[in-house]
Amino acid sequence: MFSKAAKGGDKAQSKPEGQPASASDNARKAPKVASLIAEHMALEGAIAGDGELHLDGSVRGDVRVSKLTIGETGHVEGAIVADTVEIRGRVIGTLSAKQVRLYGTAYVDGDITHEQLSIEAGAFFQGRSLKFQRPAATPGPAAPAKGEILLADAEPARKATQPAG
Repeated sequence: MFSKAAKGGDKAQSKPEGQPASASDNARKAPKVASLIAEHMALEGAIAGDGELHLDGSVRGDVRVSKLTIGETGHVEGAIVADTVEIRGRVIGTLSAKQVRLYGTAYVDGDITHEQLSIEAGAFFQGRSLKFQRPAATPGPAAPAKGEILLADAEPARKATQPAG
């Protein structure tokens, strides 16, 4: 009714009506739902996954996810590694993420390694703020000074001198 009719020379492929969408179509269209650990749940052990985790309960162990949101009643004792972390609750342990946001109700006792860090007024943070160190571009081999030959297979500090003349 609202779609354009395929022209005769066009090689567009369409699915017949009534045929179910494939799993790959559903994966592209459906947004990923965050996993939830509710307020009265307590877990002991490591949590790891590629998705998003919303934590209102408590975890004693390491957490490694893509995005972590810790609610006001959430509590983590252990290391956190994620791309994005939003904290409204308590964290005791190290935290490593590209983006970290501490809301006014956050309590963090531990070092934070980050690219971006924002801290709202009222948040408690005790520890070190460490900026991610991007690997420096490795410079190419230095040109040898006049009269020197750089030995490629030797250690970088060793140089042989060329006889003058």
